[in-house]
Amino acid sequence: MLTDNHGRKINYLRLAVTDRCNLRCFYCMPEEGLNWLSRAELMTYEEMLQTCTLLVKMGIDKIRITGGEPFVRKDIMQLLSSLSKLKGLNELTITTNGVLTAPLVPELKKLGVHSVNLSLDTLDANRFFSITKRDEFHKVMETLEQLLKYDVEVKINAVVMDGKNTQDIVPLVQLTKELPVSVRFIEEMPFNGDGHIYDGLKWDYVRILDEIKHEFPNMQKLTDGAYSTSYNYQIPGHKGSVGIIAAYSRTFCGTCNRIRVTPEGELKTCLYDAGVLNIKDLMRKGISNEDLQVKLIDAFTHRPKDGWEAEHNRNVNHPAHESMATIGG
Repeated sequence: MLTDNHGRKINYLRLAVTDRCNLRCFYCMPEEGLNWLSRAELMTYEEMLQTCTLLVKMGIDKIRITGGEPFVRKDIMQLLSSLSKLKGLNELTITTNGVLTAPLVPELKKLGVHSVNLSLDTLDANRFFSITKRDEFHKVMETLEQLLKYDVEVKINAVVMDGKNTQDIVPLVQLTKELPVSVRFIEEMPFNGDGHIYDGLKWDYVRILDEIKHEFPNMQKLTDGAYSTSYNYQIPGHKGSVGIIAAYSRTFCGTCNRIRVTPEGELKTCLYDAGVLNIKDLMRKGISNEDLQVKLIDAFTHRPKDGWEAEHNRNVNHPAHESMATIGG
């Protein structure tokens, strides 16, 4: 079992397969996009599979594929197929914006994809366009329909943004009445990708919860899982549940069990750190699996206690405003 220097179990990898995305959500990146990584800068699928194989042998038993948008990378299903065969991997999950996903749902189901996190910040097509700068709302809703049709567990992730989509909080919660989905509201974070200074959090988890309770005063608290990042609730009579993720407030760091690998192979032991080890570069220099394992364990035993410490430790020239697309969600 992998543990860090604070005694926390590490068994969950979030692997970003690309920094590219087919949406332009303003809270993630500028409208013109980012300076995308070249193909040579990205980890190859072979390097990703080698990394995952090693980490699973070390104790990782859950892998989430993220981006950017993972399905914009060519031949991604081949990587998913290979990962699904890893002995010791108990859960293979995906985070997607849903634009390209609907036709792939039957194959994802066959591969044993455990669940899908679907990014959806609004149920209004016009606001969707305003937030994402793309007219793709109908494709996302088609993906939701397909996931439910094939009995894939669905978590809908909605970033709560002051003046942008707070009027969608109640309608999104209402989805849980008839649909067996978990709708999760996420505090906005500073990872906007354009370098502008984050001017603070106006909708924290407490305010989001108050907004929901005002409309649904009988909402009941559920027991949160051992490594849950969300505070979870259910409204009596509803098929689904509601979660609130204090991503900026960082209240769940004490039980964090996850690490991240970016599209260019940078290991992040905390969402808010600047990267602690480049796995891709080491592989291309010919490092053995044994030596790489030593370096990984060393990184895990120098992990910050929480996101505040990780952000404080960043070089002053690298503040936390890179795009979530380059981090891996």
